[in-house]
Amino acid sequence: MRQSSTLRVAKPAEADHLSDLAARSKAYWGYSAAFVDACRSELSVSSDDIQNPACHYVVAERAGKIIGFYGIERLSPHEFELDALFVEPQLVGCGIGRALIARAKTHIARAGGGTLLIQSDPNAEGFYRAMGAERIGHKASASFPGRRLPLLAIAIPAITDKRDRA
Repeated sequence: MRQSSTLRVAKPAEADHLSDLAARSKAYWGYSAAFVDACRSELSVSSDDIQNPACHYVVAERAGKIIGFYGIERLSPHEFELDALFVEPQLVGCGIGRALIARAKTHIARAGGGTLLIQSDPNAEGFYRAMGAERIGHKASASFPGRRLPLLAIAIPAITDKRDRA
């Protein structure tokens, strides 16, 4: 039986915890400690990131413990980028990532809809495609020169019915 989790807006004081969670989650894919350390800057979340009005960070919590999170940034009125989506390694495959991406899509729909861009880890591309993303190209890794990562997009229609906003 799956335990339920609660989704809520992240707090600035949780930034270090989210950064650590991102590193643990990245390592889930079998990357070496040296690889994860090289990605540390890209995986880090700051309190300024969480407080940035263009960003939206949400955590998944179970029994008072953060077990996953996402961060999206609004790039333009109808273009958003997934800055982060990470889940505790032992809980990957338990529906937390699915719940987080669904929440991000709802947030974007309520904000007027648009496109969610995702620079995916190659190992996570299948998950994002199952969530409705399509590959639109590649993007250079910020951590490793010459490494290209899948660039995906999800089209998200705006919520126009006021009953859907509840």
